[in-house]
Amino acid sequence: MLEYRTQGFNGYSVKYSPFFDNRIAVAAAANFGLVGNGRLYILSLTGQGIVAEKCFDTQDSLYDLSWSELHENQVVVAAGDGSIKLFDIGLNEFPVQSWQEHKREVFAVHWNLVAKDTFCSSSWDGCIKIWSPHRSESLVTLPTHSCTYSASFSPHSPSLLSSVSSDSQLRIFDLRTPASASNHLTLSIPLHNGASNPLLGHPSRITPAGATPPAESLTHDWNKYSSFHVAAAGVDRLIRVVDTRAPHQGPAAIMAGHEYAVRRVAWSPHQSDMLLSASYDMTCRIWTAGNIDGSATGVGGGGGSNLMGHKSMMPMGMEVGRMGRHTEFVTGVDWCLFGAEGWCASTGWDERLLVWDAKAVMKRPMGMER
Repeated sequence: MLEYRTQGFNGYSVKYSPFFDNRIAVAAAANFGLVGNGRLYILSLTGQGIVAEKCFDTQDSLYDLSWSELHENQVVVAAGDGSIKLFDIGLNEFPVQSWQEHKREVFAVHWNLVAKDTFCSSSWDGCIKIWSPHRSESLVTLPTHSCTYSASFSPHSPSLLSSVSSDSQLRIFDLRTPASASNHLTLSIPLHNGASNPLLGHPSRITPAGATPPAESLTHDWNKYSSFHVAAAGVDRLIRVVDTRAPHQGPAAIMAGHEYAVRRVAWSPHQSDMLLSASYDMTCRIWTAGNIDGSATGVGGGGGSNLMGHKSMMPMGMEVGRMGRHTEFVTGVDWCLFGAEGWCASTGWDERLLVWDAKAVMKRPMGMER
């Protein structure tokens, strides 16, 4: 395991370069992102450990980042002052482009992996915006009318875009459709339903009378092998895999085990059923979602017991590994695209970046049946 200390800055997001297997970027914020500056770290993995190539300071906290798919040296970041900045690591100090249209904190940015000439952002102002690095204004604005924590393009289509937000909805937008009154929205899937949660049993047993079960969705990710499956998670600690072909049939799989909110999920680029998660319980966990695209049964033949001990027909995923070396909230995880499969990186509020091998903490070897 390799470690780098982001002294004075708490990590929020980490991403491997899509061009180089030894380059990592970290978006961080001073004072846990509540007030103060931000810093973008560009780091190299070397024989002598992790070395900082370059750092860029910003006037406000940085909450997310995404590497350009067009230019190997460019990174876009999401800032707490509502701005989006594009940095070129071949230059010093200042961004090569900056946009200021969001009215609240920008919490996510994601580059289009297919078209490669656009990226999206989502904000607490209830909007998703699509940008071109060559334009000074946004191309499209998609309202969600809810604090939107995560937005991303599908890795299978240049025109499909998704988001999760504080109203517990997974939204799918198709830019090929007419804007009309729907603003390209083609699907809205409720992720949390305390009244019928198959894992938690009757809500009155776990939730005080008159209280609302926690419902905010904080993170999601498209499966790299299936164009229909999206994993989403949030404050209720569960990771759900949704099949967008059957939005009203409930999750295709559920993964339970985190003790606090799940802050980030990332599907493996190497195995179709494997998922990595980061949580406020200070752990990173590796999961197998099971046969999400096959029969109605989950890992181990279908269903499982819920937290009240009752049998559930809900397909259950399985935790296959856990890394607990962080000492504060874990807020970012990512898989390395290159080399021996299984290497990943994590960052958190303990001012640390950890680069580690998932195989070392797994209960099953990588490369088993997918």
